[in-house]
Amino acid sequence: MPGSPLPLNANLRYQLGPLMLSQKSAETVRATLPAVGEAIGTITELFYRKLFEAHPELLRNLFNRAHQAAGTQRQALAGAIAAFATALVERPGTSPDALLNRIAHKHASLGVSPAQYPVVHRHLSAAIVEVLGGAATEEVTAAWDEVYWLMANALIEIERRLYAERGVLVGGSWRRWRVVERVRETADVVTFRIQPADGRPAPAFRAGQYVSVRVELADGARQIRQYSLTNGPGATVWSFSVKREDTGLGPAGEVSGRLHDHVHAGDELTVSAPCGDVVLDGTDTPLLLASAGIGCTPMVAMLEELTATGHRAPVIAVHADRSPADHALRADQERLVTKLARGTAHTWYERPEGDWPVERTGRVDLSGIEVPDGVQAYLCGPMPFMRSVRIQLLERGVHPSAIHYEVFGPDLWLTRDDGEGH
Repeated sequence: MPGSPLPLNANLRYQLGPLMLSQKSAETVRATLPAVGEAIGTITELFYRKLFEAHPELLRNLFNRAHQAAGTQRQALAGAIAAFATALVERPGTSPDALLNRIAHKHASLGVSPAQYPVVHRHLSAAIVEVLGGAATEEVTAAWDEVYWLMANALIEIERRLYAERGVLVGGSWRRWRVVERVRETADVVTFRIQPADGRPAPAFRAGQYVSVRVELADGARQIRQYSLTNGPGATVWSFSVKREDTGLGPAGEVSGRLHDHVHAGDELTVSAPCGDVVLDGTDTPLLLASAGIGCTPMVAMLEELTATGHRAPVIAVHADRSPADHALRADQERLVTKLARGTAHTWYERPEGDWPVERTGRVDLSGIEVPDGVQAYLCGPMPFMRSVRIQLLERGVHPSAIHYEVFGPDLWLTRDDGEGH
């Protein structure tokens, strides 16, 4: 039986201490990193093909079919491997904690277990050997095996801690939850309010975290998607909002469409324990919460927490959307901002209605907003939006370490090595 939950970690970001390759492997990885880096996209594509041929159930029941079809998961894996290996050879004795924590939280929300890492290693190693051909000598494969297991064991340790905090068995965070209410927010956004179907208390969580929802589709596949909770900590009835995605050909939108069309009050859902490392730090510092579209969901939860704790420092809520009719949770955002001692809201619409200011039409422009010294910024929305806001904040003197972001889907930003990562 799982033990009692450990106290929820205050900042949810673990520091593992130094991770070091052996001297021989470090030299080999440094020498082969350019070749492997150039071929890593081909390697990860072949890896996933081999993995799913041997284990088709993983594609049906664990991996996101839409991300596989779009190729974004392959890009994220390639970037993660390259970034981790680069850190090992360029910054020996350190640990890329931001990268590892982001991946581990996602893994824990999916129920990944240590037993799956040897399976991944088998097919990834085979892909490396096949793509590199004669260059994949015994020495080279041994060195990259060492890279893999350093990364894998670091992730296993973080995931073990995450499961222990939630009082669940490793890989076993799933529970049945009952939908108690369904609310239509906009034409393409529905909010589901849920509570544990077994009557036991809901676990603790932090504002900004997400849950995984596992849905059985018409073809029998059990696909998983992540949705941010919109409640503040301590809520016994949880809420998450689902935007209907593209419902054209292919797997995009297959889960959101299923939830929109087939899940109603009284139905049950399989939901994971909360995960996610983008949370408020608990201090009374100035904050900027910037969102676009459905990226408003973690920001609403953060505003709930800030009002509940009586946050006294300035809070600047920035949001961008297509139009007022498309702005999900608008009333919640406005209500919560007005409750804050020093809260202000700034909204931009691409297609405004009525007498809307010209300066608040189109893309977010922070030039007219006072950004306090010492601000901590939290971003959530499409990648171009977050990149634009981040650049504007950097130009205003905000330190890169003070800018945090949440990505819905594979994190293609975190692994960048050009200063645009987390």
